Amino acid sequence: MKILSRGEYYGNQNSENTFNGVLLSQYTYTAERTDWHYHENPYFMYVLQGNMKDCNTRVKTLCPSGSLMFNNWQEPHFGSKHSDQASGFHLEFEKNWLKEKDIAFDLWEGSQLIQNPQLHVLFAQLYHEFVLSDSVSTVSVELLLLQICNALSDQKHLDSLENPVWIDHLKELLHYDSTNLSLDYLSATLNVHPVHISRAAPKYLKMSLGQYMRQQKLKKTLPLLLDSALSLTEIGYQAGFSDQSHFNRVFREHFNMNPSRYRKMIKNRG
Repeated sequence: MKILSRGEYYGNQNSENTFNGVLLSQYTYTAERTDWHYHENPYFMYVLQGNMKDCNTRVKTLCPSGSLMFNNWQEPHFGSKHSDQASGFHLEFEKNWLKEKDIAFDLWEGSQLIQNPQLHVLFAQLYHEFVLSDSVSTVSVELLLLQICNALSDQKHLDSLENPVWIDHLKELLHYDSTNLSLDYLSATLNVHPVHISRAAPKYLKMSLGQYMRQQKLKKTLPLLLDSALSLTEIGYQAGFSDQSHFNRVFREHFNMNPSRYRKMIKNRG
C-alpha cells in the first residue's frame, strides 16, 4: 500500500505554504478514484468545491462542498470524486510540531467527518490567512492552529461524556435541520423544557446555544462564498440569517471583516 509522505496528495497542487512545521496546501482533485493509501502525518481536508467521498476500512463518508474531514496517519483509505470539478484545502501536522507543542498523539485517533461549527469557522479563518500570507500571517496561523487543537481536545472530551439522548438529537437538528430553528421549536421537537435546554447546552456544546447556532449558520456560508453565481443576499438566506445586516454583523464578529471583503480575498483560490 502506498504511503504518502509530507505534502503529497492526489491531484494538482495550486499552492502551498509552510508555517513552522505545519503544511497548508490547496489542491484540485482530478482522479475519479485514488488508490488505497495512508499518510505519513495527520491531516484535515476542507472541501472547497465539488463532492468527494472518503472511504476507509470502517466507513464511507460523503464529503460535499463545505465538509471538513480528518484523516489519521494510521488509517488506510481512498478518495473518489463525484462532481466534474473538486478542490480542497489541506492542513497537515508534522509529528515534531505536535511534540514541541506538547499535544497528545491520542488526540488524533480515528478518521472522522468534523461537524463542530467552531472548527469550521477556525478553518475558514486559517484559509483566509493562507490566502493572505502577509507579514503577520505566521503568528496568526500559529494561534489558529493552537485554537484548532484546543477545540479538538474539547470535542474529544465532550464525546467521552455520557450524553442525554436528547443532546445527540439536538446536535443532529443543529447540523442538519434546514428550518429556521428557535428555542420553542427545539423544545417541542426534543420534548425538553426550553430553560433546561438553554442551561444544559453549554455543558455539552462548550458554548451557549446561541453561539453554536450562529456558528452553524456561518459554517453553511463558507463554501457558498466560493460560488460567484450566488449573491450575498442569497447566501445569507440559504444559511438561515434573517437579513443581510444580520449576516454581515455575525460574520464580522468572527472574521473582523464583512463577507464581501472575505469573498474578494479568496475568489481566485476557490
